[in-house]
Amino acid sequence: MTTSTDFAKYVSRFFTEHLAAEKNVSRNTVASYRDAMTQFIRYMEETGVDLDDLQMKHLTPENVKGYLKWVLDKGCSPSTRNSRLAAIHSFVRFVQYEDIGNLDRWQRILSIENMRSEKKPLNYLTPEGVKLLLAQVDTTTKAGRRHLALLSLMYDTGARVQEMIDLNVESVRIDSEPFVITLFGKGRKSRTVPMLENQVKILRMYMEENGLNDSNRFGTPLFFNSRHERLTRKGVTYILQTYADMARKESPEIIPERLSCHSLRHSKAMHLLQAGVNLIYIRDMLGHVSIQTTEVYARADSKSKREALEKAYRNLNPDVDTDREWEKDRNLLDWLMRQGK
Repeated sequence: MTTSTDFAKYVSRFFTEHLAAEKNVSRNTVASYRDAMTQFIRYMEETGVDLDDLQMKHLTPENVKGYLKWVLDKGCSPSTRNSRLAAIHSFVRFVQYEDIGNLDRWQRILSIENMRSEKKPLNYLTPEGVKLLLAQVDTTTKAGRRHLALLSLMYDTGARVQEMIDLNVESVRIDSEPFVITLFGKGRKSRTVPMLENQVKILRMYMEENGLNDSNRFGTPLFFNSRHERLTRKGVTYILQTYADMARKESPEIIPERLSCHSLRHSKAMHLLQAGVNLIYIRDMLGHVSIQTTEVYARADSKSKREALEKAYRNLNPDVDTDREWEKDRNLLDWLMRQGK
């Protein structure tokens, strides 16, 4: 780093010493914080402060608020704006212990709140939708067989797209039962997810075809492109969208217009819930830290809510026909006189 300002030095230490050495955060977190700091620098350049002149004195509550508004003006969502603020907050929490003299300024930045964002309804496929999506894959080609192994595994394990990308051959245990796969989620937390025979059959055929069942290939990415490089998020999304577009043309009523890789994860969770699987097991499979995160599926599943209410229903309402018996005799006084006899 050639820039020698105090801002550059703090940023350098934040990434190399704090995030990497002390916090041991994931690559995704580093990438997110990198994007946030890079965009803050771009914003300051647009306000007339070049990178070589950017000092810590420019990191003020007013500039941070201006930066967050700039992010929204660029077309980013409130959730993206909030993630950029989280990066700034993390940086400031690191700085405040190094620069106690400006503690009031750091506290004012830390007091900047997240923006409320509208919660979108969960986007997921029905079992019929998943079946139709996977049926679009041409398994007569090598690329198609790879795509089927990728998409079916992502659905069956409820894996995040980055977890699929990070998979190595050594993550898979399908030599004998129980068949399992190890996923590495947020915060580098690992979890072991069981696999059923049908999924194992597809995965085993894919691995045998690509020579991935050799112990010498343990460190090899499980899924790779034509150049034998690890897939990217963009690449996996492209594969999914290709088959989603094909399936939508066939049955637009069961394939939503907005479908992402995360939709497959939502789909698996909803299908497990509708099958009666305990939320605790779904939480563990998805790698959620808290059961409260998993409960979003229970709140979103109107079908299960209705069925649960029907099971618990007891008819305590009065008999409507009996209630209206008096109408058979329009003379209310005569009807009243007959009651109790």
